[in-house]
Amino acid sequence: MELTLAITGASGTIYAYRTLRMLVASGEVERINLILSGVVPTVARIEMGADLSGLNQQKVNEWLGLEEDSRVIRLWRLENFAAKPSSGSNRQEGMIIVPCSMGTLGAIASGAGTNLIHRAADVTLKEGRKLVIVPREAPFNEIHLENMLRLSRAGARILPASPGFYHKPSSIEELVDHLCYRILDQFGVSRSSKTEWTGNESPE
Repeated sequence: MELTLAITGASGTIYAYRTLRMLVASGEVERINLILSGVVPTVARIEMGADLSGLNQQKVNEWLGLEEDSRVIRLWRLENFAAKPSSGSNRQEGMIIVPCSMGTLGAIASGAGTNLIHRAADVTLKEGRKLVIVPREAPFNEIHLENMLRLSRAGARILPASPGFYHKPSSIEELVDHLCYRILDQFGVSRSSKTEWTGNESPE
């Protein structure tokens, strides 16, 4: 399986980090095309203490704890419209945008692609592939909601960064993982089952 994963400057870089690690660990994804918006290094530093300045392939592998020569993840420059994810002839399962800023969401909804993230998402929709968008904003205004509805009608899956609590999480990581498992579910990727709802058999 090949996927594209984009990270934008919205709060919640940890969701992208954990999703990437899970996808790699699953052994079911042969290639992940990774695209980052320009604000991501700043957000990653503030929220995770990660140093993504001067980002390159080696730094990506180091950040994710991969072997230096690992080729599972391929980093593409935001301005590179000749990259593989920009063409529908590059066959892949789909694309994940996690977290997705409202600016990116609006650009995709309007079809006004000005960078590789926008273009890759547009290609994913036009080819009828899975586009999973994980918005991280609160509260949503009417424009945000209209853009989400427009994308949903175009075939995108809107999966807000809204983790559940029924599995009784005891840490932030468990909360984050709950959402990341739902992202993996969209592509049928194997993952832990400990947060699956098994039903409530309370006596009547």
